[in-house]
Amino acid sequence: MKDSMTLPRRHMLAGSAAALSALGLAGWTGSARAQQAAAPAAKPLPAYAGWKSPDALIVHSSSTLETRRSAFGTSVITPSNQLYVRNNLPAPDAAILDNRDAWTVSIEGVKSPRSLTLAELKTLGVETVATVLQCSGNGRGFFPSKPSGTPWSVGAAGCVVWSGVPLRNVVAALGGLADGAAYLTGTGGEKLPEGVDPLSVLVERSVPVKAMDDALLAWEMNGEPLSLAHGGPLRLVVPGYQGVNNIKYVKRVAFTSAQSQARIMSHGYRMSPPGSKASPDQPSVWEMGVKSWINGPLADKGPLKPGQVQVHGVAFGGTRGIKGVEVSADGGKTWQAAKLIGPDLGPFAWRQFALPLRLEAGTHVLASRATDTAGNVQAEQREENLGGYNNASWRDHAVTVTVA
Repeated sequence: MKDSMTLPRRHMLAGSAAALSALGLAGWTGSARAQQAAAPAAKPLPAYAGWKSPDALIVHSSSTLETRRSAFGTSVITPSNQLYVRNNLPAPDAAILDNRDAWTVSIEGVKSPRSLTLAELKTLGVETVATVLQCSGNGRGFFPSKPSGTPWSVGAAGCVVWSGVPLRNVVAALGGLADGAAYLTGTGGEKLPEGVDPLSVLVERSVPVKAMDDALLAWEMNGEPLSLAHGGPLRLVVPGYQGVNNIKYVKRVAFTSAQSQARIMSHGYRMSPPGSKASPDQPSVWEMGVKSWINGPLADKGPLKPGQVQVHGVAFGGTRGIKGVEVSADGGKTWQAAKLIGPDLGPFAWRQFALPLRLEAGTHVLASRATDTAGNVQAEQREENLGGYNNASWRDHAVTVTVA
């Protein structure tokens, strides 16, 4: 096996994994509100995520935890104890972590299909990759239409480091893909409620088979064994794709000729026009687009003092890297080029940016606008849709600060 740390094509971290390793869900209902509004009394963390930092998180429900915008700080990696959580079903019993190496996953749609234990997967290779993990509804709270679902602001996202076996290695070990494979389909191992059609609740998603080239079966995140809150003992990681496609507690990986018939695939997470009903013929929420937002300075601690500030934030391009970021202090009337700072952890990770500005007394609307390596520029306006998905609008993500 080739050393993954020397494979630039796979966008691995060179020599930084050891240093980074120390860093360290919900129904589709809710009402929209901006994260910067005054926070209500904090809800307690659910038991499976009780190890997380309560001060860094907004608890929307027992299965939806959002990172506060002010908690992102200025480091490229999101600490595990501050990372958002979004589950479509209740987390499984923590007993599934008692013997991690005994966890099994079925590999189908290959020439020699079989089930493999986590211990067996670990013999097939290992790679480390940094990715943005983002819920497809991140930014839903900015939709004036108030779509059904958790009203995320910017905090249903983070940048984390995964370690696991490349899925392409697993496929090669099992003889390669069988004929007719068009989709990579992952199935979660959550316990399904009784008395309902399994397809109505099963967490099973399909993405184009090309995603296999970069996908991992990951057992570590940020240098630690994968927690129950984030899909341990094993998670399918699909770099550059929205979070719902990164299947937690993965029990089955299949290469299929058609997309899954589970409702979360056939009707869930579709870019349905406002006023319509979701259907399988509408675009699915797959790859992330170019996006950025500002994490500081913010107005949560009152007015700023006049003088120089460091405007800073994060930018990412889904499956592409970031070419540059511009910052505006007047709501998009004028722009200045920001500097990309910190390590470049590959095209799937986010880049930090910063721009020193002098802010005089008054009100300032701070916005950021990113461009990816293919020349795609972050959109000014959101794409209106029924579910409030894929909001990358720079105008929505702007912040207003008062200087006095």
